[in-house]
Amino acid sequence: MDRQILIIILGTALVTYLPRMLPLVVLSRVRLPELFLRWLGYVPAAVLAALLAPGLLLPGGRLAVTGNPYLLAAIPTWVVALKTRSMALTILTGMVTMVLVQRWVITG
Repeated sequence: MDRQILIIILGTALVTYLPRMLPLVVLSRVRLPELFLRWLGYVPAAVLAALLAPGLLLPGGRLAVTGNPYLLAAIPTWVVALKTRSMALTILTGMVTMVLVQRWVITG
């Protein structure tokens, strides 16, 4: 293997690993305030919303609230997720709803 490629692989591994490892090592020795811990609990939901919102609301790069099959499929999926807290049932609901919405939009 070429030495330059090996250096690039090791460098990218280091750059990927350090930002994940350093906070874990530093924060494992510190008692974090309760307010900060509660705030951290909202981070996964905020990240998920930030990832989903463009795909649901901006298909094709334009705002589409009416006639948007992704948004129509997301509504019952969201309800099932809130009611059951089951990932498998939520995914199944989303898939089935998306198929039904696409059939309805294409044939309707």
